[in-house]
Order: sequence, then structure tokens, then C-alpha cells
Amino acid sequence: MKKALMILSSLLVAVGAFAQGQVNFATKGPDYNAPVFVGSLTGAKADGPAYMVQLYAGATQTALTAVGAPLPFRTGVAAGNWFATAVTINNVDPVSKAAFVQVRAWATASGATYEAALASGTGFGVGNITSVTPTVAPAVPADLTGLQSFAISGSAAIPEPSIMALGALGGLALLLRRRK
Repeated sequence: MKKALMILSSLLVAVGAFAQGQVNFATKGPDYNAPVFVGSLTGAKADGPAYMVQLYAGATQTALTAVGAPLPFRTGVAAGNWFATAVTINNVDPVSKAAFVQVRAWATASGATYEAALASGTGFGVGNITSVTPTVAPAVPADLTGLQSFAISGSAAIPEPSIMALGALGGLALLLRRRK
């Protein structure tokens, strides 16, 4: 009985190992460099924790779900990039088929998640969908070859203090004029 349980548990562990793979979630690889911009591909690069990025993956292009944790962008000369990290994709079989992946980014002022930013209607962007064959540890995680730059659609509209001050002065002028 113990032998049968050991064999069964070993098989479950083996099946679990084949149901996931790893990719190198990075903006730069041996044959690609894909920083993320704000506004347009000629605009400023996403800079610091005001912007977040997350990898979405799935067995088909229409079944992408978030994998790994959201990451903040780097600052300064490294803006537009995030620290590379190995991300485990649990919803594809790396041995028999490739995974489809997409990078999605958003302004944190538009929402805490990509979905919240999407619902707000501004401050989000998506990269191209590409395929990758995840690797199984201890192999080096697969690179996201084919990844392309994209832009986050502006940030959430936050009124400038000068505009608010002008509005208050205009309201005050109307009140003073009414008194005379």
C-alpha cells in the first residue's frame, strides 16, 4: 500500500512539474530591446513606481491571464525598463506547446491593477502578443524574443493646481461683482 502511494505521489509531482515553465520577464534580451513609453513611442519612458508592468500568458491568444507579480519601472537612464525576473507560467505545458505572452503596463494613478486602469479608460498600454516555449527548471528561463516597445496612453487626468487656482479666482470675481 505504501509503495502504491509513493508511486502515485511521485506521478502527481511529475505531472505538476510538466504543467508549468519559466520565462525571463525582461525588456532586453539577446535579440530584442523593448522599453515602454508614455503617450507615444517618441515620448518619455515609463519612469519609477508611478507605472507598473505585468506579464500575461496563456495557451491561446484569447486566454491570457496575469502571471507573476506586477513590477514597477526603473528610474533615470533605465526608465522604460523593469528589473528582469523569472516568471513561472502555470497554465501551459512547456513540453508540448508554446505559451502566448503579452506585456501590459499602466499608470498607478489610473488604478492598482491593469484591469482597473483599463476600466478607467486611460493610463494603460499593451504590447504585442508573442509566443515562447517556457523552460523547465533547472534550465535557464526562455527569453521573450519578439517583444516590441509600446506606449502607455497618457496618465490619469489630474487637474493642475494653476487651473484650480484660476477657477477659484474666477468664482471669487463673480461673487465680488455680484455684491456691487
